[in-house]
Amino acid sequence: MDNRDERASVSRRELLKGVAAGAAAAALGLGAGRLAAEEKAGAALKGRIRQAACGGVFGKTTFEEKCRVSKDLGLAGIDLVGASEWPTLKKYGLICTMCPGGHGIGKGFNRKENHDGIVEGLRKAIAAAAEAGFPNVICFSGNRAGLADDEGAETCVEGLKKIAGFAEEKKVAVCMELLNSKRNHKDYQCDRTAWGADVCKKVGSPRVKLLYDIYHMQVQEGDVIATIRENIAYIGHFHTAGVPGRNEIDDSQELYYPAIMRAIADLKFEGYVAHEYGPRKDALESLKKAIAICDV
Repeated sequence: MDNRDERASVSRRELLKGVAAGAAAAALGLGAGRLAAEEKAGAALKGRIRQAACGGVFGKTTFEEKCRVSKDLGLAGIDLVGASEWPTLKKYGLICTMCPGGHGIGKGFNRKENHDGIVEGLRKAIAAAAEAGFPNVICFSGNRAGLADDEGAETCVEGLKKIAGFAEEKKVAVCMELLNSKRNHKDYQCDRTAWGADVCKKVGSPRVKLLYDIYHMQVQEGDVIATIRENIAYIGHFHTAGVPGRNEIDDSQELYYPAIMRAIADLKFEGYVAHEYGPRKDALESLKKAIAICDV
């Protein structure tokens, strides 16, 4: 290739970058000039952390626009997307990184009377996720409502064992989410990493894991990096958000996400880290910064 051909090739590449960046800006109702081509996050991600996002980080926009932005910024997929939207995900080469499990937070595996309904819903969700080639389905412990933690753990183990074999067969992980009971989900039982990890250990399945929400666990117990290191064998997925407030993960909050992400990457974690904050500022700029912060 002579110098003229090389210059033409570079120009074409830069033009394509600009087109993609402009599409991302337009997807969120922004001017193309506000997202310069050289700032396009997906162009040079290191890939040590496989990043995704939840729907709220994109601000008010259509699902297709969320997919366009995700693709342009180098995200692997979007969490908690209903099956009706999966064809749109696939259109953009994305996946549902955490599939809905079919039941709510308050009534979970810690009550035997809930088991049949939850297991039925999870079987359907797991089968659909497996058929689509998606890796995870979410589940919850439920609220205490006076139930002792040891009894709730035993009942969760019993319930999860009813679905573990099917999850293994379908090669889909069932992830119980860790949520704080201090501020956001009063009385939720799976509110400490040690409790959730013990449940997973007693189930004894490689397809039963925890969804470690970094925001929630900082609020509830702190000691985030050491806790992740000690329990990584039982963690299948991560969520991010800033503390306090559950907003951007920038320098306005107390967690230092570069160090947290380096710890996760150094542990050779192969799952996904999904952003789940509520943007207070420009949604696209906030997402770009979050991706850059976590790209260690």
